[in-house]
Amino acid sequence: MALVLCTGVDPVLLKTRKLILQSAGHRVITAMDESAIAKACGQHAFEVAVIGQAAPESVKRRIMTLIRINCPAARVLELYRFSTGRILEDADAWLEVPADVPQELAERVNAMAAKLQADQQKGEIVAD
Repeated sequence: MALVLCTGVDPVLLKTRKLILQSAGHRVITAMDESAIAKACGQHAFEVAVIGQAAPESVKRRIMTLIRINCPAARVLELYRFSTGRILEDADAWLEVPADVPQELAERVNAMAAKLQADQQKGEIVAD
């Protein structure tokens, strides 16, 4: 399916998300800090990047900037809490947590990866 970058500050949540997405058929790389994110983006062409809900606003914004600079093709999914609301208005999609996270997270990533692939195919057709 897709190559997914999962970021966040809670190792338990990252492991859970990784297992959910892997069981849906995705390849998943996790990163907990800015240097790990930059390194991962330098080594992989991610299709989707998931930004965890537990990160403070300033950290989420720095992660978003890193992803946009270093993984420009990746679609960004922000996970957020109802109490804080969406922080990253320039993300490509959002998912409120808690939700039916296992199924909804996988479905959202599936849809984002499929849209990216379709957009890339359209670009290739136009370029010909």
